[in-house]
Amino acid sequence: MTYRSMKAGVVTFQGHNNDEVQAYLAQPEESAPIGGVILLHHMPGWDESSIEMTRKLAHYGYNAICPDLFHRFGEGEPDEVAAVARSQGGKADDEAVGDTDGAATYLRELANSNGKVGIIGFCSGGRQVVLVASHLDTIDAAVDCWGGGVIAGGKWTISESRPVAPIDLTDNLNTPLLGIFGNDDPSPTPEEVNQHEQALKDAGKTYEFHRYDGAGHGFFDFDKPAYRPEQAQAAWGEIFKWYGTYLSS
Repeated sequence: MTYRSMKAGVVTFQGHNNDEVQAYLAQPEESAPIGGVILLHHMPGWDESSIEMTRKLAHYGYNAICPDLFHRFGEGEPDEVAAVARSQGGKADDEAVGDTDGAATYLRELANSNGKVGIIGFCSGGRQVVLVASHLDTIDAAVDCWGGGVIAGGKWTISESRPVAPIDLTDNLNTPLLGIFGNDDPSPTPEEVNQHEQALKDAGKTYEFHRYDGAGHGFFDFDKPAYRPEQAQAAWGEIFKWYGTYLSS
């Protein structure tokens, strides 16, 4: 079911260390209990495309929230704050887990919540999806969209703020995981996706990976040259099928 009517705006919730986190919330006009989805934005930051996709999730019947994961790096335009975040090594893993946990609590406390919460993330947010799903036992469905850095290497090095590669936490994965990948993506490469899939198989985890020919990194971004409408439409179909399975009442 889709909803043309929705309400949306900026809210705040308590995140890691009880810090106040600003977020964009979109809700369909639906009083019956529905699931919620947390969108973890990509490295370009809390930008227009992330807000648009949050509204898309609400259009398809979910309470959707997109936290500003870079709020600790200061204020300004998304690209300016993202540049600061890059210069300081990106968002710390413990903050990502804590902020997502706070967002999940916020969604579950909404009056029309059915108590179920999913997560979806893109690029660095995809990596954070795997990380969060391996730390929290309160997430019901996870979607990793081309998450670079699930496997350490290249620019995704182990550091004080990112002390472990998410693939090394596979045994702890608590959530059914859907993966969306482009076969022309340099990060993660098809070989890295295969390696991650093998780790999930070996650990007996519930997952599905979908790979798309002719698509590279960020192929959902409608305002970028990387956009691939046919592949994006097919992938969104898989995402809503996944959430329909795990987030329904």
